Amino acid sequence: MSRTPREILIRPLMTEKSMRQKEELNTVTFRVRPDANKVEIRSAVEAVFNVKVTSVRTASFEGKMKRMGRAEGRRSDWKKAVVTLAPGHKIELVEGA
Repeated sequence: MSRTPREILIRPLMTEKSMRQKEELNTVTFRVRPDANKVEIRSAVEAVFNVKVTSVRTASFEGKMKRMGRAEGRRSDWKKAVVTLAPGHKIELVEGA
């Protein structure tokens, strides 16, 4: 099953912590598909942004239970990837809107 790099990377995560890590540690954080592995994530980031990746760390999160009145539902599970870039490489993400 072959997926395009744009299918693997869902969106960048822009939180205070990830923006601080981007400046200090040269890392970028992405929300990725839950079934993507580190090798796929590395090749997707290198293909889309044309940078060199030194390491990829992933974390899986379970969706939270939410209520709307009497009805209960569940948010979907998701996965986060923290990608460390090689020295001299940068990814410019659009901040704000």
